[in-house]
Amino acid sequence: MGKFENDLALLVKRLCEGEDEYLRKEIVRLRDRLVSLHRRNLVKINHSVMELVCAKYLVSAGYYVDLERVMDGVSCDIYASKGLGSMIVEVETGFIPPEHALDPLTYLKARIASKITRYSGYAEKFCLAVPPHYAVQIHPALIEPPRSRDSKEIQEVKALCDLYYSNPPVSLEEIKNARIHVVYILDVDGGTVKETEPATYVEKVRPFSY
Repeated sequence: MGKFENDLALLVKRLCEGEDEYLRKEIVRLRDRLVSLHRRNLVKINHSVMELVCAKYLVSAGYYVDLERVMDGVSCDIYASKGLGSMIVEVETGFIPPEHALDPLTYLKARIASKITRYSGYAEKFCLAVPPHYAVQIHPALIEPPRSRDSKEIQEVKALCDLYYSNPPVSLEEIKNARIHVVYILDVDGGTVKETEPATYVEKVRPFSY
């Protein structure tokens, strides 16, 4: 086994300790999915371990979880379903590509705004999952209920997304209807997850935000 598989094996052992047979089997199933994707050079370890920690939390809450699911040409990190409801969780590490070394804050603001606007229409709920060391920048308009957004705020989000994401661009209608429901804070070291309301999260990171 390479380092990717060794690291996942260590994490799986940690996550499965003391859990029932069903949960252990689900974690192993999801690990196998990530290993398969890694062998095709489609996933990286820092992102994958966060997906697995979050997936365990969701399986424990009664969800059936898929990783890296493709819908209408869009690949989401975590797709979770329970009963007739569905949820998408996008895992964000805070990684900055080298080409954005001189505009990291603007890039991450646009990335998060684009994720919320593009993905929230594919499920009943949309969530972000982040590590505790990354203070995610969420545009204030996207914290509000869609009915509370005015045209100026919608145009602000549109202009931000269009800086980096124009193929295809996000639509005004997507921005108007976008919604984020939960922020999950993932502690990979401890294998734990904390769930918080987006407004509460934004308030806590406000000193570092917009």
